Amino acid sequence: MIAAAGLQYFLIPNNLLDGGVTGISIIAANLSNLPLAVFLILFNIPFIYLGYRRLGKQFTIYSTFGIIMLALLTLVIHTEHGFTGQPILAAVFGGMTVGIGVGLAIRYGGTLDGADTVAILVDKVTSFSIGEIIMFMNGIILTASGFVFGWDNAMYSIIAYFVAHKTIDVMIEGLNESRSMWIVSKHHRIIGRAIRQQTGRKVTYLKDNDNEHGKPRRGIVMAVITRFEEQRIKRVIHQIDPKAFVVITNAHEIIGKNFS
Repeated sequence: MIAAAGLQYFLIPNNLLDGGVTGISIIAANLSNLPLAVFLILFNIPFIYLGYRRLGKQFTIYSTFGIIMLALLTLVIHTEHGFTGQPILAAVFGGMTVGIGVGLAIRYGGTLDGADTVAILVDKVTSFSIGEIIMFMNGIILTASGFVFGWDNAMYSIIAYFVAHKTIDVMIEGLNESRSMWIVSKHHRIIGRAIRQQTGRKVTYLKDNDNEHGKPRRGIVMAVITRFEEQRIKRVIHQIDPKAFVVITNAHEIIGKNFS
């Protein structure tokens, strides 16, 4: 429903499109004057079949349901002029809205666009990443839109595509701004206790070796912290061991108790 609203209220009234099968379907519907729903279902059939053969029954069921509902809702949700006649606003908010819908579908095991299935399959047999494959396919589709809707609208469509792409990433990975911290130090136990005192959360020790011949051995401590705690924890580590080796990465999703 969210993706259909993004298409019908923002993109299509302004002759803009998203990438993938949806983009091809918008071009075909414009050239033929047939409903968009017809092409959304028709063009996705081969990709649903591929998904069934390679990605499993559950993925196929979820994706088929999602694509059919998207197609039907484009018939229900309909407007002549959309929410805005400004192409830049339509590109930004249309891309964002479509991205939310598609991202939710992918997050829970399906897809609303068969092009994603092709990218996953090609990625398994080539050296290209899924992102590179999708970018290449959508480059062709968005170029084709320039011949149909004009080059100004094609460039606005590129904006809509990138906004949708980033929104999908946020929906899949979440807005969690936590950090995963890995510290290698001879004083890893002391550092671990200090992190527990600062955050109130447990830490995990890896390759934790006992002292040998009275000399401390290096160990690894792993902790998950919030972005607000990051600078404080870094100062604590530096005070305990200025030579500690520290790696900090973004933690997109935290599952389990004892974290808030």
